[in-house]
Amino acid sequence: MCYLCNVKETSTIMAESILDKIEYLVLLVAAFAAQNKISEAEAYRYLSRYGVLALCEKHYGIMHTLSLEDNLQTIQTYCQKKGGML
Repeated sequence: MCYLCNVKETSTIMAESILDKIEYLVLLVAAFAAQNKISEAEAYRYLSRYGVLALCEKHYGIMHTLSLEDNLQTIQTYCQKKGGML
């Protein structure tokens, strides 16, 4: 296998992994917004403010295997412990 082919395959796999994380974060923000009856923009700002998006990106490998409901409850509790009011 040539070096250039290997690089291309690796970068394609990395790009797919990044897209998977992005799709999951978008889903999580939308679900959080719906659950709390706020806009997706407001949900994004709220979750970002309390560090949830970075936390979810860091722990994506575990979070995407759990139910959406479990993750929503976890991030709700996490925000509240950091002073969030939703």
